[in-house]
Amino acid sequence: MRLEQQKKKVHVDVKFPLIFIHTPFGLTFFDMVAKTKAARIYAKFNTYLMPLITAFAIFLIVGSLMVMFSNGAARDTVRSVGPRANLLIPILNPFFPVTYGLIALIITLVVHEAGHGIVARVHKIKVESTGILLFLGIPVGAFVNIEQELLAKASLKQKSGILTAGALNNMILAAISLVALYFVVSTLTPIATSGEPQTGVVVAGINDGSLANKIGLSKGSIIQTIAGQKVHGVEDLGNLLRANLGQTIQITWQDTTGQKITRSLSLPSFGVGANKGILGIYITDLAPNPSSVLQRYKAAFTSNPIALLTPPTLGPGMVVVPYSDLMAPKYESNILGSSFPIVANLLFWIWFINFNVGIFNALPITFLDGGSWYSSVIESRTQKSKASMVKNASLLLSLVFIGLVIMSITLPYFIR
Repeated sequence: MRLEQQKKKVHVDVKFPLIFIHTPFGLTFFDMVAKTKAARIYAKFNTYLMPLITAFAIFLIVGSLMVMFSNGAARDTVRSVGPRANLLIPILNPFFPVTYGLIALIITLVVHEAGHGIVARVHKIKVESTGILLFLGIPVGAFVNIEQELLAKASLKQKSGILTAGALNNMILAAISLVALYFVVSTLTPIATSGEPQTGVVVAGINDGSLANKIGLSKGSIIQTIAGQKVHGVEDLGNLLRANLGQTIQITWQDTTGQKITRSLSLPSFGVGANKGILGIYITDLAPNPSSVLQRYKAAFTSNPIALLTPPTLGPGMVVVPYSDLMAPKYESNILGSSFPIVANLLFWIWFINFNVGIFNALPITFLDGGSWYSSVIESRTQKSKASMVKNASLLLSLVFIGLVIMSITLPYFIR
């Protein structure tokens, strides 16, 4: 009977191209959790944390813009992965694994909306429904429908706690997942292999108009010799090129069909420019050393955690990750055995999606939690007679940050 009653309360609201599916699921859970002491403490703790998350988001966006302006290699990398890599939707994003990505996305949305719902109930504000948001039939989000009249009457502290809870929940889960991922990676040991490794480096990308482009070097080729000397690795290639600056040398590579090609190449007296290198290519070791890969990846957890946002699905030309399809067979876990890639990949995508959703939602853009938060703050500090001014200020703030987001995505396509 209870299930039948719940089914009757499910309804669909269509605002083309958006479809809102309202359900009663989770409402009882919100009520139950909201009664706990932990929920009440959390509701007070998170009240004014939105600006901290926003500040971090701004720092990342500005940092990204600075890199895009100054680093040609970074711009080329962004162009090579394409604009769809910015979407947090499986299938639409070519680098999103459907299984891991979908599971992580569902967890992210549930955690985010549960934060709003639970804190709303802590403050005795009614949550009318939970639901799923579809765009042209594709799931793109979730929501909790909070009683708007009661929310409008709530104090600034109460609104702040409710609006902050979603993004903060995502950031907390992202941190937990990242710590768990570190422990999984720490259990890995490289599997000993025999046999002499093949020499050479793989061309992962080529700049337009570069020396490599002019001699016909193609992506995926393996550079084997420079000036008659074998190339054993990435560092080796750079040393050989620098040692022959200003000279005409022979370069030999094997293309993707297995054909061996040799070309004469006149090197410049100096490098061709910052971040471009001499040949103008991006390279990776032919056979990445498992011990070195594991050591570098573990070090990133403490030295540069943001670097760990690079998906393992980008391939060896972009990133070398111990639990990627390329590297996973080269390790064993003393706890998880051969199943460690499943756990590691799931943890990565939970970390990746929660971090991005939390950061993005904290931006002061009208349709996001951050936009609602800052609008509430501006409104509380402004006289009612100046309501239009508040609306205009919120709109201006939104437009500024929408512009920054768009710029950070499109800049690599305008600067070559």
